[in-house]
Amino acid sequence: MSEQGPVPVGLRGWLEERTGLSALAAVASKKTVPLHRHTAWYYLGGMTLFLFTVQVATGILLLLYYRSSADEAFESVQFIMTKVPFGWLVRSIHSWSANLLVFVALVHMFSVFLLKAYRRPRELTWLTGALLLFLMLAFGFSGYLLPWNTLAFFATQVGTEVPGGVPVVGRFLVRFLRGGDQVTGGTLTRFYGIHVAVLPALTTVLLTVHLLLVQKHGMSVPESQSEARTGRPPRTLPFFPNFLLRDAIGWTAAVGVLAALAAIFPWDLGVKADPFAPAPAGIRPEWYFGWMFQSLKWLPGHVLGMEGELLGILVFGLGGLALVLIPFLDSGRDPRRSRILTVLGWAVLAYVAAATAVVYLKKGP
Repeated sequence: MSEQGPVPVGLRGWLEERTGLSALAAVASKKTVPLHRHTAWYYLGGMTLFLFTVQVATGILLLLYYRSSADEAFESVQFIMTKVPFGWLVRSIHSWSANLLVFVALVHMFSVFLLKAYRRPRELTWLTGALLLFLMLAFGFSGYLLPWNTLAFFATQVGTEVPGGVPVVGRFLVRFLRGGDQVTGGTLTRFYGIHVAVLPALTTVLLTVHLLLVQKHGMSVPESQSEARTGRPPRTLPFFPNFLLRDAIGWTAAVGVLAALAAIFPWDLGVKADPFAPAPAGIRPEWYFGWMFQSLKWLPGHVLGMEGELLGILVFGLGGLALVLIPFLDSGRDPRRSRILTVLGWAVLAYVAAATAVVYLKKGP
């Protein structure tokens, strides 16, 4: 008979024998976070993860009642908001947390950019983070149509027309997104599948890799706070329980903010979409796509023999590629290039903020 060793005592001993949680606890107890005047930016990563968790939890609850067909989608959301207990609250929290998630993710990425936290050996951490940001935007775009109201229908019609300007594959991209030549019930079903299956699967894989890389390399220390610059090693804060408790305080505050927004400004459902009705005046996308929308409107019909819309799409594509490749464009070996990229980053941020403000502050179509 083989030797089993001593019998574990209690639930903790039973779990330890089967999972080895003490080894994970030992790793957590040794993990530290650099403590300096820029430490506050470190909390944005945890806040982004928390808001994504809120999205998953509220999204699952909404899925219990939502029906993804043009005949029933609007009515099912209406049922959630009027008949399901606290359904209006869950939907409003889902919508508000989606917007806050994109906002916090953008601020998080820009803080990483300014602190140069993408440099060796964290290039892949930045790469997976940038791809996760693109997925968050895709979540917003695909989920916008699901209530099947007038604003979402016509905004999606405008948004899916944009890829049509891409040479050669433009028409294919439009048909791929819409499931046909026009935005129809098939488009709704397609967006639903992308929103609840394709994007969550991709996000789960990328998020797992991103978190593993963060754990492996830890938090970066800005050059201004490094030992080489200050002459002494930076102070550290234990991750568990000190940093984690501070994270939890932020999450609790976020719950309060979401609850207040959902209660004071419940998310409106609007009017059911009618594909045969004229588009209402002032159609515009969600705020995080507003600057692209306004940029395309500002561009003239033709620029240097090229269609203005095509030029805009190419610039957006090159900008997204440059964002992904930042660690390889700025390795830290050329201070002048690093300063130029920092100035360009601030300029892009200022332009995006200004163009977004124009979309939401101007009156009329």
